Amino acid sequence: MAPNSNHAPWKIGPIVGGVQLDFIRPGKPVENAFIESFNGRLRDECLNMHQFASLAEAQAIIEAWRMDYNHHRPHSSLGHLTPNEFVAQCQAKPIAEEAVCSS
Repeated sequence: MAPNSNHAPWKIGPIVGGVQLDFIRPGKPVENAFIESFNGRLRDECLNMHQFASLAEAQAIIEAWRMDYNHHRPHSSLGHLTPNEFVAQCQAKPIAEEAVCSS
């Protein structure tokens, strides 16, 4: 790795499923803001609202929350579409318009 590289050698993770893992710097959540936002929402709206009696119960409740989040809840960042609707819209567009769907 070049000395002036933005990544320290320890920062680049292994390749998993054909994707090389890259970790954000400690104390820099803005480097991954959309994930931090999602994690906070999951914690506030689901995890902190329940005391799970078992792993199976936790999995069922989290899956119900995930289904609502992806299939029933419009997101302002997606033009007030649900994530599921947004993906369907992007898949239906010709390749030339695909850049609009990647934002």
